[in-house]
Amino acid sequence: MGSIEDASVLHPGPLEIVVFAATEEPLVVPLPSAGRLSIGRAEDNEVRIDHASVSRKHAVLHVGPRLRVEDTGSSNGTFVCRREERSLSADTRKVLRLPGETFVVSPGDCIVLGSVFVLVRRAQPASSGASGLLAEALPEEVVVHDPQMRKLYEQARDFARASLSVLLLGETGVGKEVLARAIHESSSRSRGPFVAIHCASLSESLLESELFGHKKGSFTGAVEDKKGMFEAADKGTVFLDEIGELSLQVQVKLLRVLEDRTVLRVGDRTPRPVDIRFVAATNRELDVEITRGTFREDLYYRLSGAELTVPPLRERQSEILPLARHFLAEACRRSERASVPSISKEAAALLLQHGWRGNVRELKNAMDRAAVLCVGPVVSPEHLPTRVLEGGKPNTQTAKESAPARSAVAKTMLNMQTPGDAATSEDKKAEEKKRILETLEQCAGNQTRAAELLGMSRRTLVSRLEEYDLPRPRKK
Repeated sequence: MGSIEDASVLHPGPLEIVVFAATEEPLVVPLPSAGRLSIGRAEDNEVRIDHASVSRKHAVLHVGPRLRVEDTGSSNGTFVCRREERSLSADTRKVLRLPGETFVVSPGDCIVLGSVFVLVRRAQPASSGASGLLAEALPEEVVVHDPQMRKLYEQARDFARASLSVLLLGETGVGKEVLARAIHESSSRSRGPFVAIHCASLSESLLESELFGHKKGSFTGAVEDKKGMFEAADKGTVFLDEIGELSLQVQVKLLRVLEDRTVLRVGDRTPRPVDIRFVAATNRELDVEITRGTFREDLYYRLSGAELTVPPLRERQSEILPLARHFLAEACRRSERASVPSISKEAAALLLQHGWRGNVRELKNAMDRAAVLCVGPVVSPEHLPTRVLEGGKPNTQTAKESAPARSAVAKTMLNMQTPGDAATSEDKKAEEKKRILETLEQCAGNQTRAAELLGMSRRTLVSRLEEYDLPRPRKK
């Protein structure tokens, strides 16, 4: 296989790619140590990007001692922007489409697929516990400037010294997991594992096996005994994120763990003792869920030995810019960028006036994106997402993406917010909203199954529900 070896530096350690599309939340894909990953719009790709400018079979990533990208005959082209070139002149180079020819890419390089940007960076190390279910690690420093947040963290430290279960309340993305990790680090269990479990990310049957473990032969595919995540967290802390998403059946089993401090593996008859502290979080109003009969009242009282409510980012104005700078510096570090750009006064004003419906998570995504698009020393308004430029209003016109010109990819990277010609009509959005509602009804509220039928990821479906102000349904 021929290759262009101008960036042939070996990259020790695991890598990941971050996909930035104009209207989607960034998608993070960990890369294997070796193998071949196809990228494109078709459903059978290992990395599927549902974007108009991406071809059905757009490119292939060859993962090995060196990471290479190969264009597989796309319509809009594949380009590579080097990390060092981005910091100087933002020059880009087109991947040649000759058979078997590839470009070597390294951490910090940006791959441009049509009008979608794919950043290559070093993978963030996972904390202790089972892989695949853990959330992102705690940042090197927790940014706490707002007076009410300082008081909140002081209360959290007091609760951490006790053995109480703690229930964290607040909107999606406000930083409940960061607070949960702070509680763990301030407790006598800090030397033990911290295991974060996202209750909404797994199907009910898989969740039960992951939480409690299983015995060999208990179901098809159970070829050996497996320790569950509760057992893996022994002497440490379990963080149950989105606890309100648990089914009543799993709630009963969780209640037994809280009461007896034992777990019963699937297919086993002998309970196993565990010594764990529970911290749970939800963005739901559990008292309303209790009234509806979708959440057990006795479980609520077991989990809420202490309650803490994390305020939304819009009520923590003094933390917006410090958090933005922190996330920007972190994004530059992980992409091995030599210097961190500053934030212009105009961009800072937009950040301060934005409503931040997605809270801290939305701000982090915005700064990750800015770190990719900003090739100079200053982050300007054009490097920010469209929603921030429009003051947080849902974008009612999604521009049709056009292929970047052979000599204008650098300009495209600086003007990602306005890439196209015609706009999607309100009628099309109304039709999508209707289709989502009908599919959810067909699937009895099962969001995972509905997302599959709609041809989108579950995360995209949740984003659509929030964009259209639709309540997230419960499975019937």
